[in-house]
Amino acid sequence: MKDLLLIAAIAALGAGVAGLLGWPAVRLLRRRSVALSLFAVAVVTVLAMTAGTVAVAQAMFLSHHDLGVEITVTCMAAVVSLVTAALLGRQVVAGSRALAVAARTVGSDGGFAAPAEPLGSELAELSAELAATSARLAESRQREQALESSRRELIAWISHDLRTPLAGLRAMAEALEDGVAEDPARYHARIRTEVDRLTGMVDDLFELSRIQAGALTLSLSRISVYDLVGDAIAGAYPLARERGVHLSGDQVEAAPVEVDPREITRVLGNLLINAIRSTPEDGVVAVAARREQGEVVLSVTDGCGGIPEQDLHRVFETGWRAGSARTPRAARPFNGGPRGSAIEHHGDTGAGLGLAIVRGIVEAHAGRASVRNVSGGCCFEIALPAARSALA
Repeated sequence: MKDLLLIAAIAALGAGVAGLLGWPAVRLLRRRSVALSLFAVAVVTVLAMTAGTVAVAQAMFLSHHDLGVEITVTCMAAVVSLVTAALLGRQVVAGSRALAVAARTVGSDGGFAAPAEPLGSELAELSAELAATSARLAESRQREQALESSRRELIAWISHDLRTPLAGLRAMAEALEDGVAEDPARYHARIRTEVDRLTGMVDDLFELSRIQAGALTLSLSRISVYDLVGDAIAGAYPLARERGVHLSGDQVEAAPVEVDPREITRVLGNLLINAIRSTPEDGVVAVAARREQGEVVLSVTDGCGGIPEQDLHRVFETGWRAGSARTPRAARPFNGGPRGSAIEHHGDTGAGLGLAIVRGIVEAHAGRASVRNVSGGCCFEIALPAARSALA
């Protein structure tokens, strides 16, 4: 037992001396090539093993022949170990260089091009992360392009929508100044209507900017969707009566939700106004509400004739405008003066902000907004989390 302890002590002493001498070299090379660092570690390990073996062999008083055999075997093992370490380091460097070349394709139009040669597990994991990062960058770029496109469309539509009422206001003001207006009171009423329209447009822009900036403050309270729908229908009834559209709210369950009543009423109002304007005379706009797996789904169904399938995913984008299927009938021209028919005729689809505001408010309530085509029209749905007590 004592002999074994002595041999272990001598081997440890020899290996320790070799390790201490090689440690500075390992530290100096830690910021150099990975292959060189691996080779340095292998050299230190081999030297430690050789030093320990030679020290033990000397202590055992072996013959010169046996000592030579021992040293020869140890050296051969050391050479094989060093060659293996060098090949392994070269393989690691090759994989690292291939991954570095592939990393240049991250975020490119063609996407991440992974190295063709097989990689070690760590480098393979890094390659997978780079591929995922490249995919996220591509999605972000597409989203940015879509937002930029929506922004340009919004600016174009806002410019158009502002130009039309402003031109009308100017023409009516000139008619009043020139004294050619046959019915000044009617002109004043029309000017008030156009000003209200512009005010509503500015309010929508302000509301949308608050939503997109995350500055929308909600005052949540428990309320029945029956009351929300009733308030929204009451607010939209004058427009529906003017256009000859029937409003139906017979399929509304009195399900409780915890929402901001003012904001959700605005959401329903926007959906109802769009539906009424898109539905022909004598058509029906139906509002319904139902419970469904921990949430309350409110729907507004119109008779617009449907939205083209390729446009369904864009309906809630900022600045989106309906195509011919949802183009409302033209407003009746105001013929109160010589320029009336030219300046008062305007569409009333708004600036393409209403549905974007709908989605923003609903998502701020941790809900979701969607649309689908149904027979004769389309159905807009908003899903809101049900009140907690309603989930029990």
